[in-house]
Amino acid sequence: MVLEMKVPSPGESITEVEIATWLVEDGDYVEKDQAIAEVDSDKATLELPAEASGTITLKAEEGDAVAVGAVVCHIDTSAAKPEGDAAPKEETKETAKPEAAPAPKAVETKTYATGSASPAAKKILAEKGIEATSVSGTGKSGRVTKEDAVKAVPSMGTPTGGSRGTSRSKMSMLRRKVAERLVEVKNTTAMLTTFNEVDMSPIFALRNEYKETFKSRHGVGLGFMSFFTLAVVRALKMYPAVNSMIDGKEMLTYDFQDISIAVSGPKGLMVPVIRNAENLSFRGVESEVKRLALRARDGQITVDEMTGGTFTITNGGVFGSMLSTPIINPPQSGILGMHNIVERPVAIDGKVEIRPIMYVALSYDHRIIDGKESVGFLVAVKEALENPTELLMDNDVKKALEL
Repeated sequence: MVLEMKVPSPGESITEVEIATWLVEDGDYVEKDQAIAEVDSDKATLELPAEASGTITLKAEEGDAVAVGAVVCHIDTSAAKPEGDAAPKEETKETAKPEAAPAPKAVETKTYATGSASPAAKKILAEKGIEATSVSGTGKSGRVTKEDAVKAVPSMGTPTGGSRGTSRSKMSMLRRKVAERLVEVKNTTAMLTTFNEVDMSPIFALRNEYKETFKSRHGVGLGFMSFFTLAVVRALKMYPAVNSMIDGKEMLTYDFQDISIAVSGPKGLMVPVIRNAENLSFRGVESEVKRLALRARDGQITVDEMTGGTFTITNGGVFGSMLSTPIINPPQSGILGMHNIVERPVAIDGKVEIRPIMYVALSYDHRIIDGKESVGFLVAVKEALENPTELLMDNDVKKALEL
């Protein structure tokens, strides 16, 4: 019996996928549930498991875009599983064929003037250390003219002597979709960005005091993401317009906070979602961030884990970014950008002190979020981060950290 394997639907609204890599070859024997291919959708890379055991016949090439429900391979379930390695085939002796006579080399016609140069050309070439014989002359009988010498001399900014190779590779479906969405956001939203700075000293002090105990108790580190996530949750409750989206002619506002976090995976940027972040503690946020980051790194993240989200946090600081304007993750209306932490001189009570400062940026859709709300939201995030004990921990650090 020959089984037709069709492309399953990776998720709602996905109509086609791309065969990224075949993990088996045509004619191989495969076991049921064995991963036979990696397929790219516009949201994630997924493994395609064999639906039965048998000999496989591939019906699509790597790089092909195939519709959901289309046949990509046949599996002959009546084929017997091969026992051990196949016996090596007997070498076939071939009659030695006489070598073809080498093609005659093109005879270069030379004249008495070939390789010679005019006095003006010789001077230019000598100044630049170029041999006249290495320059192709256009003068009479191959003589190098002044113009030839000038052209042979590299001008300022002209690269010479190094590699000039190029390479061309097909963009994955995921990368193409990301590109389309980014352009769409720029063209269809009224995106603005507001900035602020955060004194990270209080968070540094808390982490230095409790990070070892926190890690030994919960098995995860006490990072910055839990502070930022809970600060964002608090600010979203204060400014619900930032936790809204445009749906046709209506504004859809959520009473929960599903926070998307941008993480770098082997296939590019992925944005898994922390569901109901408003119900999570510091330990809960850190555990979920670690779980999603590991799944993204290992290429195991699913479409469902990246679907939804009401607001996004992205941390360009891990790559050294000082300041940026993050692009909204549609259909959301806001995204918070974190950046690197740098010791800077700041005025504290009339005195200059060195403090660890992080610049933060909020990009928002001005169609539904006014300047007052956007600035107020970012100030609320700043206040919570600079006073986490009171505003995020209810003045009970050990209880908040579950120590």
